[in-house]
Amino acid sequence: MTTTTATPAQAGAAGAPGAKKRPRTILGLTLNGREREDLITDGLLLLDYLREVVGLTGTKQGCDGGECGACTVLVDDQPRLSCSTLAVQVQGRRVETVEGLTEGGTMSPLQQAFHESLGAQCGFCTPGMITTAEALLRHNPNPSVDEIKAAMGGNLCRCTGYVKIIESVQVAAAARNAQGGKGS
Repeated sequence: MTTTTATPAQAGAAGAPGAKKRPRTILGLTLNGREREDLITDGLLLLDYLREVVGLTGTKQGCDGGECGACTVLVDDQPRLSCSTLAVQVQGRRVETVEGLTEGGTMSPLQQAFHESLGAQCGFCTPGMITTAEALLRHNPNPSVDEIKAAMGGNLCRCTGYVKIIESVQVAAAARNAQGGKGS
């Protein structure tokens, strides 16, 4: 288990002299398959915890209002917007980021499909797209185009018309099915 103590800035603590100290909590969770504990302030967003405390920068800050999906992570296999989730809300839960979907340091079949099928344009929305698609494929290994569109509906991309994103999910589904449903 990894145990760290975040700096006051990382933990979201009031840093100015004489400022009120915010309540702190020891956050215990499983992050990308590894148990860890960190001392954080209660008001710290999951997005900020992942990026600033843990150093996982794959999860992106997009709209800051829960509307674009760039910050999507998986919490117990369900897509969750990390920009509108407090880190303390994932206490004792399993959280996966795009970094956690790699297999032995290489891209997962889903990540590879996004790369080869040109589902990633500028790449900013890609981590949220991939984690959302991962949740879909875990629950529905052979989704229709309409099911892919419905699942991906909360993820916005400014670079593409979504055709290549849908194709990427289809390619990944076919690859997984050819492997007997295995692969992230």
